[in-house]
Amino acid sequence: MDVKGFLIDLDGVLYIGDQAIDGARAAIDLLKEKKYKFRFVSNTTRKCRKTVSERLVRLGFDIPESSIFTPPLAAIAHMNAAGKHRCLLLTTGDVYRDFEQWCDRNPENSMVDYVVVGDAGEKMTYGLLNAAFRAVIGGAEIVALEKDRYWMAPDGFMLSAGPFVAALEFAAGKTSTVMGKPSKAFFDMALRDMDLRPDQAVMVGDDIITDIAGARKTGMKAVLVRTGKFCEETLRSAVIKPTYVIDSIARLGDIL
Repeated sequence: MDVKGFLIDLDGVLYIGDQAIDGARAAIDLLKEKKYKFRFVSNTTRKCRKTVSERLVRLGFDIPESSIFTPPLAAIAHMNAAGKHRCLLLTTGDVYRDFEQWCDRNPENSMVDYVVVGDAGEKMTYGLLNAAFRAVIGGAEIVALEKDRYWMAPDGFMLSAGPFVAALEFAAGKTSTVMGKPSKAFFDMALRDMDLRPDQAVMVGDDIITDIAGARKTGMKAVLVRTGKFCEETLRSAVIKPTYVIDSIARLGDIL
């Protein structure tokens, strides 16, 4: 491929749960050896960027925190550009640490500028979702950290943020602003950091919609891996196809 850089998904591409994909570390080392630029673009919304970086280190990857791009970074930039900083955060885990100086996380407070929706897992109760609905009909903007339908956990598929974002949109009659993949702005943020145009880069991911279709619409080539949430039937029925399909990131060297 005549390209200069790669954007690479994390969950399902480099690792699943607490296990690195076989050959993933060697694939990243190969990119370094061949002097390709690369950044990691993940739709994870349960962990702050520092925690994501620490997890990669534990799994044996030598990846600096500054090379990891997550939806909270885009959301914070979005809020800064608008000069509005009050938000109700619907997430779980420690991702709140990326938002600490910006967000009012009190679900009783409807006077917020943004309802920020990520993967909240078991915390996504009726009460929390209804508090978010009231904030939205009260004037808050819906910011979707990601709009994935599901993700692959070690014990099987799990609902992601998308179904809950859709519920808020339907109930409030409003459209969300999506921060993570497949948002073009999110891809562009990582591309700018590498100083590359879309046609000079390739996206490597396991999701035909957020990774592959998002990248192709941005003007990038796209490589789909048969790991993580990959589904053969989804690939067959997809309107937008990947440039390449490989068994795993371990086979990335085959198409360089």
